[in-house]
Amino acid sequence: MAAKKERPAPAKAPKTAKPAEAGKAGIKSTISSNARAEMSPDELRKLVSEAAYYRAKQRGFTPGHEMEDWVQAEAEVLRRIGADGTPRH
Repeated sequence: MAAKKERPAPAKAPKTAKPAEAGKAGIKSTISSNARAEMSPDELRKLVSEAAYYRAKQRGFTPGHEMEDWVQAEAEVLRRIGADGTPRH
C-alpha cells in the first residue's frame, strides 16, 4: 500500500480584534435613545398593531374591547421606546 500524503491545513484568516464590551454598550444605548426619532409612523403603527393583537389574543378575542386593546398597546409601545426619546427599562 502506498502511504497517503497529508495535505497541509488550509490557511486561516487572521483574527480581528473584537470591539470592547463597553463599546457595544455605548452603541446599544445610542440606538435605544434614538429609536423613536428614527421610527417612522408606519413602523410605530405596526408595533402598536402587533401589541394590540397579542392583547386581544390573550383575552380570547372577545369582541367589544378593540379600542381598549389599541390604547393600552399604544401606551405600552410608547413607554418601551421612550415617548421623550429616552430609553425605558
